[in-house]
Amino acid sequence: MNIILVPAVTIFFIFFVTSVIVLLTYLPLWIQVRVSGIELSVFQLIGMRLRRLNPKFVCQQLITLSKAGIDVPVDDLEAHVLAGGNLSAVAEALIASAKAGLGYPFQRIAAIDLAGRDAVDAVSTTVEPKVLVCPPHSAGTIMGVARDGVRLAVSIRVTVRTNFERLVGGAGEETVIARVGEGIIAAIGSADTHKRILERPEVIAEYILSCGLDRGTSFEILSVDVAEIEVIDNIGARLQNVQAESDKRVAQAKAEMRRVSAIATEREMRAKVTEMTSQLTFARSIVPRAVASGYHRGNIWRSPNPVGLGFNRCLWDPLIR
Repeated sequence: MNIILVPAVTIFFIFFVTSVIVLLTYLPLWIQVRVSGIELSVFQLIGMRLRRLNPKFVCQQLITLSKAGIDVPVDDLEAHVLAGGNLSAVAEALIASAKAGLGYPFQRIAAIDLAGRDAVDAVSTTVEPKVLVCPPHSAGTIMGVARDGVRLAVSIRVTVRTNFERLVGGAGEETVIARVGEGIIAAIGSADTHKRILERPEVIAEYILSCGLDRGTSFEILSVDVAEIEVIDNIGARLQNVQAESDKRVAQAKAEMRRVSAIATEREMRAKVTEMTSQLTFARSIVPRAVASGYHRGNIWRSPNPVGLGFNRCLWDPLIR
């Protein structure tokens, strides 16, 4: 009888001590939750601890949401923490959404947080639109060349608002800034003259708004404002100068080729003249020998008393000479 009673007393004592420790640990938190008007049992707090959650943190967020008039099941809060989400950011965004009258549910904001987005920034941007500077201060300037060849540097301020429908899976700020930069270059390039851009800077804003550059992004473009326009240089004149210089060098090269060809032709003609002169000299040297040979053979006879200077003189004088 005593042997059976001792283990029972031991078990009761261990259970009693454990209960006291649990009560001392979770009773203040449970009282705080109950005083806040939230139905939550001590066993739920113990379950949070067993699931390796921080009951105090979860209860604080639950109390905050409850006091803001937002009813979210504690199981949803636990699930979001177990999924690796930022529960405090979700609670803050949910409260901001409710106070602004947007009425976004907990599931949507939790999905935004789990997608890696900043839920607080998304809600605040919806309430108060954000201004994006294009190009960013660390990215230099965006330049475009008008059709008259003048290059302009433009700075744009884009006012955007978060689009919750496309926030999950939509492109971010970098895409919007890149598309706006592309629109700036296209708007300047489509202008017949840079003076049109300087006279009506809203041409750039109208072009950007008409292109629907916010498609597929998590933002909605509300307005586009041209902050600064600067004339850089006349790239068209520079290109024409480079082209003229290139044409000049080509013309000089062709002229040099023609000059060299003419010199070569002249020297060739001189060589031919020299050759023809030598042949003529050789032919002239043969004539006296031929005349002497003719006299010697008697093939050439000259009258000692020529008559007049007519036909005979014309016939023989060349031979004598």
